[in-house]
Order: sequence, then structure tokens, then C-alpha cells
Amino acid sequence: MSAVLPTRELSANALSAVLREAPLNAHLENLREIVYSLLTELESLKQLTPEKSPEPVDLKDAVQRFEMDLINAALERTRGNQSRAARLLGVKHTTLNAKLKRYQIR
Repeated sequence: MSAVLPTRELSANALSAVLREAPLNAHLENLREIVYSLLTELESLKQLTPEKSPEPVDLKDAVQRFEMDLINAALERTRGNQSRAARLLGVKHTTLNAKLKRYQIR
């Protein structure tokens, strides 16, 4: 039996049976994996919860900031090549050009 068991795929009964049969170090390794998985999930959930801010969020501004971040990331990834950045973003080169002008990105 291996020291690390795939705990996510085990049912409660199967996990109980494995824990009874496995040596102590395997128990500890499984517990470590479970704790790590739970902490990772909790961290993911924290990122999904919106921050509490006193002011309302303007959807138009949020979308523009998101688009600008995506465009900048694509341009950085393609080292400024607009044609490749447009393909990466799944838009036509002319659409990317219009957005670059609208958001004044160079």
C-alpha cells in the first residue's frame, strides 16, 4: 500500500477501512493532504467572496479594467505583437486596435 492515498476519491467507509489498515505515517500523510486540500479550498472561497466596500461597483468601469488587464497581459505575453495578442484574445486585429485606442494602451 502506498504512503499517500487519493483521499478525494475515497468514500467515508472506504477511508475508514484504509485508515484502520494503514501504518501511522500513512495516517499522518493522509491527514496532511486532507488539511492541505481544505486550506486550498478555503483560500479559493475567500477569493470568490466580494470585498465589502462602502461604494457600489460600476459594472462598466469594472469591465473596462478587466479588458485592459487582459489586453496588457496578452501584449506582454506576445512581446507587443498585436496580431498574436488579438489571436490569443480571440478577437480580430481591428477590434484589438480599436480597444487599444479607446483605452489608450501602447
